[in-house]
Amino acid sequence: MAKRDYYEVLGVKKDASADDLKKAFRKLAMQLHPDRNPGDKEAEQKFKEINEAYDVLKDDQKRSAYDRFGHAAFDQATGGGRGGAGPGGFEFNFGSGGFADIFDEMFGEFMGGRRGPGGSAPGRGADLRYNLEISLEDAFRGKQSTIRVASLAVCESCTGSGAERGAKPVTCQTCRGHGKVRAQQGFFTVERTCPTCMGRGQTIDKPCRACSGEGRVKRERTLNVSIPAGVEDGTRIRLAGEGEAGVRGSPAGDLYIFLSVTPHRLFKRDGTDLHVRVPIPMTTAALGGSIEVPSVDGTRSRVNIPPGSQSGQAFRLRGKGMSALRSQQRGDLFVEAIVETPVNLTKRQQELLREFEKAGTAEKTSPESAGFFSKVKELWDDLRE
Repeated sequence: MAKRDYYEVLGVKKDASADDLKKAFRKLAMQLHPDRNPGDKEAEQKFKEINEAYDVLKDDQKRSAYDRFGHAAFDQATGGGRGGAGPGGFEFNFGSGGFADIFDEMFGEFMGGRRGPGGSAPGRGADLRYNLEISLEDAFRGKQSTIRVASLAVCESCTGSGAERGAKPVTCQTCRGHGKVRAQQGFFTVERTCPTCMGRGQTIDKPCRACSGEGRVKRERTLNVSIPAGVEDGTRIRLAGEGEAGVRGSPAGDLYIFLSVTPHRLFKRDGTDLHVRVPIPMTTAALGGSIEVPSVDGTRSRVNIPPGSQSGQAFRLRGKGMSALRSQQRGDLFVEAIVETPVNLTKRQQELLREFEKAGTAEKTSPESAGFFSKVKELWDDLRE
């Protein structure tokens, strides 16, 4: 049977870019993957076909040879399918790392496995996310929090083995205990996790009734979470092995706790620094004095207000801000003074303010406003000219 054109197999044009090729391959591979089509021989054949096409077209050198000579560029390959020279002197090497790299890239997360020094981890439990809301004070001090998580946990009846008590696992007949199966087509060798035993190399003749042979059941668990002082909004805490239990004793996933710090009614946070706006009487701003301001640690601090302080002027209190994560240091507290204009004045108070206004000159008592209106007057004079 004649091979189909590789571009036709992937459903792309001959001038398709590398990104277009990858997108087309990813889409088809997800549809045709054997684990999504168990027992479907036609889907398995098409899966091999798209892998063969993509492996050639993704490589510039092989693609150039294919564009010149078509399938004949590879028909003359020698060496038992491991390599060889095609027309035009092109050298092709299909040693270790070829298709395995493609497979890991495309299906590493889809299969729930993670490659490491020992290969993939079949049946590994899924990672979980838990959103936890804390106050600014909790973020400052740190706290111990108790949470309840509903997930797949180890079956107590079979202790995670998936087998009824007394039953023993037997060697998987599909992979002969290897946990992986291979399919050969020309010089391509496709290796994937055994769909029967999920990579464990063993199957169970008498599955546990409580968990139907999975070794895990749905259950709500109570966990204690230690939140360190100094955490910020969006901080992620990882609890290793506290995610979903793996299939039949496989490693459990991880639990990720995402923290959100609720807005405070007084303080605004900027890293380890805090900002607070404090209204002060006009007389205190004009004559000077002192005010007390709260701190996030529950104490009070005294701030000296110099005479002539203006609205928006900030005063810095060192070491009165937030805790720094994994440190004994603290940020600073910035107090922004907001000068409050008096309201509901009595007649006597109004008289005193008028006397104050008459007693001095605006240039001395209110230099900023006097300077502003002086500039406005100059602008008006220029416009008249």
